[in-house]
Amino acid sequence: MAQYTGVAVSPGRVVGTIRTMAPPVTEPSASEAVPEGVEPAVEADRIEKAAEAVQAQLTHRAQHATGEGKAILEATSQMAADPSLATTAKGLVLTSGKSAERAVWEAGDKVATMLEGLGGYMAERAADVRDVRARIVAELRGEQAPGIPDLDDPFILTAIDLAPADTATLDPAKVLALVTSDGGPQSHTAILARQLGLPAIVAAKDIHEFADGTEVFVDAGFGTVTDEVTEEHHRFAEAWAELQKNPLTYEGGGGVLSDGTRVQLLANIGNAADAAKAAAAHADGVGLFRTEFLFLDRADEPTVEEQTQAYTEVFDHFPGKKVVVRTIDAGADKPLPFLTDAEEPNPALGVRAYRTSWEKRSVLTNQLDAIAAAGKDTEAKPWVMAPMISTTEDTEDFVEMCRERGLDPAGIMVETPSAAITADRQLAACDFASIGTNDLTQYTMAADRMLGSLAHLNNPWQPAVLALVQATCTGARTAGGDPESFGETANKPVGVCGEAAGDPGLAVVLVGLGVNSLSMTPRSLPAVAKVLSTVTIEQAKELAAKAVAAPSADAAKSAVRAGLPVLGELGL
Repeated sequence: MAQYTGVAVSPGRVVGTIRTMAPPVTEPSASEAVPEGVEPAVEADRIEKAAEAVQAQLTHRAQHATGEGKAILEATSQMAADPSLATTAKGLVLTSGKSAERAVWEAGDKVATMLEGLGGYMAERAADVRDVRARIVAELRGEQAPGIPDLDDPFILTAIDLAPADTATLDPAKVLALVTSDGGPQSHTAILARQLGLPAIVAAKDIHEFADGTEVFVDAGFGTVTDEVTEEHHRFAEAWAELQKNPLTYEGGGGVLSDGTRVQLLANIGNAADAAKAAAAHADGVGLFRTEFLFLDRADEPTVEEQTQAYTEVFDHFPGKKVVVRTIDAGADKPLPFLTDAEEPNPALGVRAYRTSWEKRSVLTNQLDAIAAAGKDTEAKPWVMAPMISTTEDTEDFVEMCRERGLDPAGIMVETPSAAITADRQLAACDFASIGTNDLTQYTMAADRMLGSLAHLNNPWQPAVLALVQATCTGARTAGGDPESFGETANKPVGVCGEAAGDPGLAVVLVGLGVNSLSMTPRSLPAVAKVLSTVTIEQAKELAAKAVAAPSADAAKSAVRAGLPVLGELGL
């Protein structure tokens, strides 16, 4: 019997068979040549046959895929059919005596580099070439092709991590759960799993100790995987399966605790398409509009007119409702060529987000002009907030810019410990605060949230992080002049828009700490609403106190889950 633990990123309990995703294809040695006794022409012919086999495999998978996955597989299949890669590789075998595997590898580099030099759409195809190259090399070696296994029966997928191209072809009807040895709570894999509602654990470093085909129980609420599958585990899995057949619903109106206390349940979005999905899910508004997605992949700043149109398209989905707009959060893992310094030695602690306005103020003021214009053209209620605030001077400066444009209310993101512990002064200078638990956790724990090796530290259940959430709420009540205020009656409301808000158990804790609103991926709304409905505000406060007083993140989670039997009943 063995049990391995990682970081839970998307809840759910399943019993199933492990299937391991093939590791990345290793580069053939530069000295690898045509085997002794083999004619170069015969070796070169292997390339064409392998390329044809790869094309057939990809075409078959594309025929059975849908949406973005189908488009990606079709594009990759077309690249495998393109003779340029095979022709270049065969030439290297015949003229330089390289093995078929090495020739394909070098030819892939040449073709990809050529496409990158062309720029635009052609440059984007370079990744497809390298994907096809890896598949052909795997075929030549007789290895499993990279990517998610193409199997008929459902399975639990284990992997080192998943690339974006892998996740695009992931079929939730086939993959019961995801468990990776690398990655962190903010990795692409974790974000995708939450969007799909797929049970997932990351940073389970020893998961590959389980042999392919092993039956295991995955508890993605606690972050554990065990091969000792019991009758109780099967009951938990059956409860989760039943929840998938009869999913919870949320009709809006906020999360209502069993004593009638209401908590706004909002959605995190990045564009108008996300806004449409959030509105369809009956979100009570938007708690985080990530405006930087309009700026990414651009060499120059979008015009005020372009921004106004984009914001208007979002606002139109929420007439009469709150839309919390985060101003541009550039820097760190979201660099922008016209705004941030690519040479910063530590960009996560550098000139990012609001701080970029210190030297390039017009980018922020242009954005605020666009938000104000969109607000006037629609019936939404825009709330504007600045990310990466550290001092009261930062807050006062941002609020002044908002007031000049009639943007009210104006608030701040609490992502730094300094903002949390001075929340009374920060909130005295602005109208509201929204806690970004992703960054607050990494700065509190001094752990880069992009590093899988630090995933156990980058956990919003850390008592130190919860204590700072509590400090923020206490400071807001002090600044508002009413220590007992809560919900829509709070003069200085505090929301949470980090991923922590979508964890049903942690949502109870956050409300118990004094948070007024929770913002999450729309898929999480029903489960959070259901779990909140089972507790009173006093019970939430008791569970929150236990979590803050716990000696570790795991102990905090265990104490809270023990007090929320509904999680087990739902298979969460």
